[in-house]
Amino acid sequence: MHALAKCCSCNWDEHETGCHCFEKGKISVTKLLSTIRGPWATIYWQDSSKTLWFGRDALGRRSLLVHWPTLDDPRLLLSSVSPLSPIKIISDSEVGDGIPDHDFWEELSCGIYSLKLDKLKLVGCLVGEVRRHDWIDPELNELIKWERTYVECKSYEINSLGVSDERAHHITKSTSANGTSSKLGVQMNCTAEHAKLCADSPGSLLNGATVHQATSLPAHRVLDALRESVARRSIINPILQATMGKSETGVRGKMVPVAVLFSGGLDSMILAALLDKCLEPCYEVDLLNVSFDEQFAPDRISARAGVKELQRISPLRRWNLVEIDADLSNLTSETEHVMSLINPSKTYMDLNIGIALWLAAGGDGWVDTGISNNFGQYCQRLKYKSDAKILLVGSGADEQCAGYSRHRTKYRMGGWLGLHEEMKLDMQRIWKRNLGRDDRCISDTGKEARFPFLDEDVIRTLLEIPLWEVANLDQPVGRGDKKILREVAQLLGLKEASCLPKRAIQFGSRIARESNRKNFGSNRAANQASAGSVRIHMPTNTNVAEPISPVSQ
Repeated sequence: MHALAKCCSCNWDEHETGCHCFEKGKISVTKLLSTIRGPWATIYWQDSSKTLWFGRDALGRRSLLVHWPTLDDPRLLLSSVSPLSPIKIISDSEVGDGIPDHDFWEELSCGIYSLKLDKLKLVGCLVGEVRRHDWIDPELNELIKWERTYVECKSYEINSLGVSDERAHHITKSTSANGTSSKLGVQMNCTAEHAKLCADSPGSLLNGATVHQATSLPAHRVLDALRESVARRSIINPILQATMGKSETGVRGKMVPVAVLFSGGLDSMILAALLDKCLEPCYEVDLLNVSFDEQFAPDRISARAGVKELQRISPLRRWNLVEIDADLSNLTSETEHVMSLINPSKTYMDLNIGIALWLAAGGDGWVDTGISNNFGQYCQRLKYKSDAKILLVGSGADEQCAGYSRHRTKYRMGGWLGLHEEMKLDMQRIWKRNLGRDDRCISDTGKEARFPFLDEDVIRTLLEIPLWEVANLDQPVGRGDKKILREVAQLLGLKEASCLPKRAIQFGSRIARESNRKNFGSNRAANQASAGSVRIHMPTNTNVAEPISPVSQ
């Protein structure tokens, strides 16, 4: 706010052509907002220019909804979340049931907008023009384009890097012009520039080096970027540190500043292991796990196994696996509340994800006491409520590292280029399909979602690495998908987690199964109806399922 107050108030034309305010130590609002790294959304009134500025970061990690003026409703409305009661209800004459208009709000496209208000043109009305401004930072513009330097491998691949036999070729000794043996060169199906990059990389393909060492270089780069990203998002500021763990009586209790949305899968295990390296040992870590099938849900099984692996690599840390058990049939009022939070998202898939996130972020569950019977079964649990205000979430890992099943399909159909284009599409629409919805559901519980995999430096690092080092979809599920992250997990000592297949929260928690039974009668009927892309309407407290265009998930 202090920096914004110092921004110049020149008119738009001067902003575009270049004003002279910089000579007075001032910059434009657009330039200032372009320098911010990390998630943000803002609505800011600049009184000096009578201009309303609003927008969200280039990746859309914070929610901001908009209702653009229409002939039926000429208001411009901005909000971080849709109201509990719909602002606009379609009249009975239009539809017949007074159904809330779920198309009233939309996710504001990422960017910076301004609305300069002119004088009153009509009684009671303000007239102005909304303009969208370009990002001024060239590095940010490059990041938004999401272009990768090395996409297609055009020459040779190394079998020991995990490439299938039909794509593998030979390792040859490269010789200098005078015929003497120099480095162990690798003929790769790629550009000469990248072949030199591989050959000259220290510690990879040098004389006497084993071939598999080459895979560690990209993984180390990603590990370093992720470690720095988690560190940025887990800094304990003095104010929080002073109040943390104090009860109403002023007695200091447990110290848990940061929690992890935890399934025990690859992404959440990496985040937990990195958080351990960034937090002092005195702090505990809450691992929030939600299940709609108690101890039988896949995510609950993998979470319990994951905690054991974390305890093995970091035995001094207190890991609190918070087991949040839910029954969908008992969540009527909660479901209606989450329906408002996910709006304008409107499918059963969005609702299932939203409920699971909302319950997990709430952190109201049970922790194991460590007392078990002779069969190793958990016998005693204590009620537990997570007070952590920061929640690390693994969003962005699948989009950037080819973790979805559709990525495999695109690779089979279109090769490396087809895979790259699908991943690019995922990253450029993640703000609309995922991040706004997730931010609203998590923020509603009093926690702030932070996304280490969507750190600008992490994204840039992954884009600089050849695509075939990021993923190798010739390999089976659990090996080739998210290949680079599996190598990162191994570097962190997470051997078991490095082999786990991708499992979305709605399936791992089994809320999708319960939702299918409740709304479609059975899983089979739901699959036949493409339940994931079915739109929800809730007229007169009765669910009505309306199919919309199928969404590839």
